[in-house]
This record gives sequence, structure tokens and C-alpha cells, in this order.
Amino acid sequence: MSVQGATDFHSHLIPGVDDGAADIVASRTAVAAMARDGVTTALTTPHFDGSLSLVGDALAERLAQLDAGWAALTGDAAVAACGVRLMRGVELMLDVPDPDVRDERLRLNGGRFVLVEYPGLQLPLTHADFALRALRAQGWQPILAHPERYRNVDDSLEQLLTLRYAGAYFQVNAGSLVGYHGTGPAKRAATLLARGWVEYGSSDYHGRGAPAVAAARAALAEQGAAEQADLLFCENTARLVRDESPLAVPPLGDARRTSSSWWTRLFGGTR
Repeated sequence: MSVQGATDFHSHLIPGVDDGAADIVASRTAVAAMARDGVTTALTTPHFDGSLSLVGDALAERLAQLDAGWAALTGDAAVAACGVRLMRGVELMLDVPDPDVRDERLRLNGGRFVLVEYPGLQLPLTHADFALRALRAQGWQPILAHPERYRNVDDSLEQLLTLRYAGAYFQVNAGSLVGYHGTGPAKRAATLLARGWVEYGSSDYHGRGAPAVAAARAALAEQGAAEQADLLFCENTARLVRDESPLAVPPLGDARRTSSSWWTRLFGGTR
């Protein structure tokens, strides 16, 4: 495995603003865990309902809350001592088809990339691609968080095709790659990688357990995919910080064979 430090752009480290770190003490613990996991740069992305972006007072109130939490996080001496370079964005909930992300605080490091998810880990039954196309039409680049975790996506992954056609990049969770989210997400993550449908890997770390970045990179390297691991967790994520497009991540061989081998490795050989 490469010793290159990882850049992570999906985490919940700001104290007291969502279901991540509850307070500054938890934030300190979480940032320290990221550092131990080999993360040298972390963009923290609190949950943000896209509908708030369309209501001026609600938008201002939520952003003021995030600003205060961000100031507490970045102003804390113990957090700074961890040595992780911190940046910000949000994980934007697509609860409306036309969110307004002109405020740079709603985009990753203020650039053109927007981390998005759908409500309740369920893809809309119709027109799931509408909000993605709307963002693209405005000049923004959506990145769909953890597509492997959506409950109404089956192992064929056909439900995700329209989102790829709409121009979304995909980010898989490090924990999915090592079985932390269960068997279904692990299988789907393996298949996504085998098809070459993933541009990024990140932790989605909420301050509980392990970020799993080091474990995911090691697992990929063990599968003979050290190049892909570096692209997913280091090169492409660092390019995102610079507002640059990702490099193509080579598919991990035959989709069926790769998915099956990961399934065997993670869960003991029964399918």
C-alpha cells in the first residue's frame, strides 16, 4: 500500500450540528482518529437539506449554525495539534429537485464539486436524475455519496445507470469496502469498482468506530488494486481540493469475479 497521505472529503466532524461529533470533545477524538488512519486533509461535510437553500431566512440560520461550529472546530488547539488540514463543504440532501448552491459554503472547499445524497437512503422511483442534471446545468459537478448503500438499489446496479448518464461522479464509503455497512453494500461496492463506476473513496466518518480509510486501502492493495486505492483515496480526492476533474479509476477486473472474491474474503465464502 502507498504511504501517501489520504485526502477525505466526506465526514461529520463539526461539533453539535448533525449526527456526527456531538461536541468539541468528540470532534477532537474524531480528528485524531482520522490522523491515525492516514488522513492528512479532511473536508468535513455536515448534513444540509437542499430545501433550505431556497428559503432565505432558513438558509441564513443553518449556515450561521455551521459557521459557529466550524469556528469552534478550527479554533480548537487540540484539534489543530492532530495535524490534519481541515476544509469544509456539506452533504447536500436532494429533498428538492432544484437546490441552489451558489453559496460557496455548500460546495466542497468552495469549488465546483457538490456532495449529494437522497433522503432516507432511497433513490426516487422516478426522475432521480433531475436534481443532478439541474446542478450540472448551473455549472456544478455533483458527486453522489455512497451509492452502494441505497436500499432500493439491487445487485444489478441498474437503478444507478441514469445517475451516471446524468453526469454524477460516485463516492464509495471506505467502510463499505471492508464490510462495516453489511453484506449488501459490500457486494455493491465491489461491483461498482469492478465496473469502473467509482471516482472517489471517503470515510463518511461520524466519529464512531474507525474511519476505515486505512483498512480499505489495505484491502484494495491486498486484492492487487493498490493503483486504484491511491486514485480513490489520494490522487482524485486531492485533485478535488484543487477543483480538478478526477482521473479514471481502472476497473477491478471482471465484475462477477471481483464481486465474488470480495464476498468470499469478507463474509466467509457463502453467497
